[in-house]
Amino acid sequence: MKQRQCIIQSCLPEDIAFKIISFLEESEVCALGCCSRFWRNLCGSDCIWESLSKQRWPLLTNESSSVQNSGPTSEGWRGFYMNRHIEIVNGATDVVKHVEQCTRSESLEVGDYLQAIEGLSTMHLGFKDVQMLLFKPKLNVLLNLVGLHYCIFRLNVPPEYVAEALKSRKISDRQVCVRWWKLGRWFYGFRMRDEYHSRWVSLADLVTKKEEEVLGVLHRGAIHEVLRVQISFVISVDTPWFSRGTLGQG
Repeated sequence: MKQRQCIIQSCLPEDIAFKIISFLEESEVCALGCCSRFWRNLCGSDCIWESLSKQRWPLLTNESSSVQNSGPTSEGWRGFYMNRHIEIVNGATDVVKHVEQCTRSESLEVGDYLQAIEGLSTMHLGFKDVQMLLFKPKLNVLLNLVGLHYCIFRLNVPPEYVAEALKSRKISDRQVCVRWWKLGRWFYGFRMRDEYHSRWVSLADLVTKKEEEVLGVLHRGAIHEVLRVQISFVISVDTPWFSRGTLGQG
């Protein structure tokens, strides 16, 4: 069996072998590299890991990006990939801890929510990173939502791609409740009651125009006439929060 394997490998052109490897995911490349010395040498090649790095982090090919100059030095592309993967995992773990610490009574204030998205942005996570680290069924759905928001507004990933990723990770039907309070309108010199809105939405609906308003509220946060925005994953029994003075005289 081993002799037959050696014969096959000796007859296999190197360019064909590289082509085969190019269709594999990172974990599959590592697994193939463990099969023999022949595959280990090919799977450890710089050209393979350069391609994998640029597929996972497209900003590496963007000349205007600060990530562009953070390519490999002496460690080669494989070493660069491994080191950056560790950095990304550690950074994503910090974001997960941040959201978990800020989630009190199963709800998250929009300021903390947007801070988590900013944390992902500073690490220059790619779409694949989000799928691997945040689109997990075992994670809090609020973290799934953070990843979704980041992909649409920071990475500009087409909504249909995000929807497909949610479906493949089996988290499309997970729901969140978004509540927001708006300053009451003025009517003949009197300010009306502050407006309270509450909407249960699925992650799948948020990437379509069906719930465009809710995603817009999350993206803008508490600004202008919006006094407060809160995201939760269970129905709260608390009394709705209102700003001071539900009826004021001008």
